[in-house]
Amino acid sequence: MCGIVGYIGSKNAVDLLINGLESLEYRGYDSAGIAVFDGEKINVKKEKGRLSGLRELIDKNPVSGKLGIGHTRWATHGVPSVKNSHPHTNSDGSIAVVHNGIIENHEALKDFLRENGYTFKSETDTEVIPLLIDYYYDGDLLSAVRKTAEKLDGSYAIGVIASAEPDKLVAVRKDSPLIVGLTDNGNFIASDIPAILSETRDVYLLNDGEFVTLTKDNVFVCDIDANPIKKEIYKVEFSAQASQKDGYDHFMMKEIHEQPQAIRNTLRGRLDKNLGLTLDNIEFSDKIQKLYIVACGTAYHAGLVGKKAIEKLAKLPCEVCLASEFRYGEPLINDSTAVLVVSQSGETADTLAVLRMAKKLGNTVYAITNVVGSSVAREADYVFYTYAGPEIAVASTKAYTTQLAAFYLFAVSLAEKRGTVSENKLDDIKNQLLGMDAVIEKALTRDAEVKALAEKIAKEHDIYFLGRGLDYFIALEASLKLKEISYIHSDAYASGELKHGPIALIEDGTVVISICTDPEISNKLNSNVKEVTARGAVTVGFTSCLSDTSAYSEVIELPQIDPLLAPLPAIIPLQLLAYYVCTAKGYDVDKPRNLAKSVTVE
Repeated sequence: MCGIVGYIGSKNAVDLLINGLESLEYRGYDSAGIAVFDGEKINVKKEKGRLSGLRELIDKNPVSGKLGIGHTRWATHGVPSVKNSHPHTNSDGSIAVVHNGIIENHEALKDFLRENGYTFKSETDTEVIPLLIDYYYDGDLLSAVRKTAEKLDGSYAIGVIASAEPDKLVAVRKDSPLIVGLTDNGNFIASDIPAILSETRDVYLLNDGEFVTLTKDNVFVCDIDANPIKKEIYKVEFSAQASQKDGYDHFMMKEIHEQPQAIRNTLRGRLDKNLGLTLDNIEFSDKIQKLYIVACGTAYHAGLVGKKAIEKLAKLPCEVCLASEFRYGEPLINDSTAVLVVSQSGETADTLAVLRMAKKLGNTVYAITNVVGSSVAREADYVFYTYAGPEIAVASTKAYTTQLAAFYLFAVSLAEKRGTVSENKLDDIKNQLLGMDAVIEKALTRDAEVKALAEKIAKEHDIYFLGRGLDYFIALEASLKLKEISYIHSDAYASGELKHGPIALIEDGTVVISICTDPEISNKLNSNVKEVTARGAVTVGFTSCLSDTSAYSEVIELPQIDPLLAPLPAIIPLQLLAYYVCTAKGYDVDKPRNLAKSVTVE
């Protein structure tokens, strides 16, 4: 989940590397470092903690050069420290490496290298890479990197420079994202497009097993046998401005407020004002009798809502699975099943593994993702882009709501194809989706009420969320958002399960937040709320349909909408709640501790 960037060209590499790392810091911020060739040797500067620490170090001890690599770390092997920070080098510092991923056979490689006289300075798995390159180096850096890659098991995106060959930068990817940026003043590698957007929109999207050699004026891509690979330039459509805060204090708040536009972008070209629906070039086979929806984290919560929508409208049985569990189980995949994977980044390691497993077993794979050209997008049979735009804050907001919109479009399209719901009902759903941006705008008007509530509960140690049906899935996502950025212990429960154990946690003053958007089950939820109130809980309701609010100490009103679509607007005030609790506690909203945006390792 680390971020890497590299540059070779006519400009000062240091400024470009630091700027690139700033755009990648959402991928990890346990440490940061750069390695720059100054014309004579490779200078390595690295510091524990945020990128600001590295900036201060370089300000005090400047370095310059036109070839360099940089890294921002999310720690896996070895605690966050300077010695474990990247870049890592060989013993004399003539070869420097940055790496995103995990080398699974690093212990065996360490034994091999020790037997050949090498010693280690860090606790990381990455350090085996520069030492292996040193072992194989015979004057050809690309050849040494290719030989090293043959020995590595695991996932990696690697950037390498060597003082003996100061006119080139070599990189390779396997199961970790890596792109190449092309400019008239040099060329880049990076983990993600925002890192190079201020310099170029022309990129190569590297595939697994592809090696790239960058010089100031050229880019050569090849396979492990050095066979050339022709790449097409991908033109990035969003601008560097899309990755800026635009006057907001934090990216998360900006992205919360971008959700009306993000929903419009998701619907555009798919659902028109005449209620015509076209899902790009996605086709559904009549043979499909069951759909596995596979995802992680927030995308998994979107999948839970998607299951309900598809089953209710299209009458197609769905099973929602965590990718990390699905890939190690024995799913009953056959020619009557299909797999739909969901990943904001399109690089989520467990989700990618499921995609590849399903394709190997001969299943059709559909994908919902936000990132054009990502691994998921390239490898799935059919892809649905959410077009949410770049999401920088670690806690997902607009990526989640656009995933929900995608699922609703899938559900309606399937229902039309299968003839399972009346045309009038589907037209009603379509009309409400077309007006969803305005409904979300209305939900955003609860900002002041939510902020006041957040300030009241910010000192709590335990907060519980309740809901039934789709409201339970909203509760799961709301609870995740709160714990991610405020570090408050938070759990979500299906309210009907209270008496099966969780009610034992309730005592005087415990904050319980209930969500109610379905009038058909509101009375049942109300009964559960009264049960916790009777045991001393302080109850808060987020609701669009409760007529009896006597059991609540406070109520936040949600927009009224078809209960099937309610998860979309209902989550907005709950995202705001997490945000304002976090700011009330003085924590870093966009970069919560121990987390990174894109989980590219298991």
